[in-house]
Amino acid sequence: MPTFQSYEGQTPAWCPGCGNFPILKTLKEALAELEIEPHQLTVVSGIGQAAKLPHYMKCNTFNGLHGRTLPVATGIRLANHEMPVIAVAGDGDCYGEGGNHLLHAIRRNINVKLFVHDNQVYGLTKGQASPTTMEGVVTKTQPFGSLSEALNPMAMAVALDCSFVARGFAGDAEFLKGLMKEALNHKGFALLDILQPCVTFNKVNTYQWYSGRVYRIGDDHDPFDRIEAFKKALEWGEKIPTGIIYRNSRPTLEERIPVIKDTPLIKQRFSFKEAEKEIQGFY
Repeated sequence: MPTFQSYEGQTPAWCPGCGNFPILKTLKEALAELEIEPHQLTVVSGIGQAAKLPHYMKCNTFNGLHGRTLPVATGIRLANHEMPVIAVAGDGDCYGEGGNHLLHAIRRNINVKLFVHDNQVYGLTKGQASPTTMEGVVTKTQPFGSLSEALNPMAMAVALDCSFVARGFAGDAEFLKGLMKEALNHKGFALLDILQPCVTFNKVNTYQWYSGRVYRIGDDHDPFDRIEAFKKALEWGEKIPTGIIYRNSRPTLEERIPVIKDTPLIKQRFSFKEAEKEIQGFY
């Protein structure tokens, strides 16, 4: 049976106090409690501070290009849909450079779990405004304040009928762990946006700022009610909801591809001679 230590990787190089630390610790605990062995799991990332997370875990990992987390995760799932795949990304990596891939991953409903470390800045490149930076927030490269309205990833995901939409907070680790486990057990694409203070480059959205605003969604919220989910997703400001905002039951992409529906691609018979014969047919 795996333990927390089973996933220990390299020593993290994040800033002391970074919100990435509790996310990493919580993820290891969630995986151990779900009894997922390290060799049974793949964690994929792109570029950014959040994208360093796979370096700090012992399991199958892939560190790719900026914004390209989801295409790689999709490819792994299509090759072997018996293996759980977690994609991790920052808000800039996922909602900026990788925004187009996010839209289509939601639409296809590939069975990948996407955990977004949302600190509302580009932390790796010293604090420029990201898609979720609030309008008017001053950064090193936005001296007059961010002039763009902030992206609301929860509302966008509900509008796109995403299979699982949730928000967590790095300062509420026990609740976050429950959300991670719910996402991992969900059949279909899962977006878990994790509010994560950047203690070095974001002096606005601090632990104190979030702690005074976040609240856990109550049991009276029905996540299968899309209209109510959209209303909940629009909440931001003085009150910020955390928990499962929306979920539905849709066929996954893997289930809808006849060739791999019953047998993972890696377990199917393969012959080099037959492949060469097929290739020769093109000449």
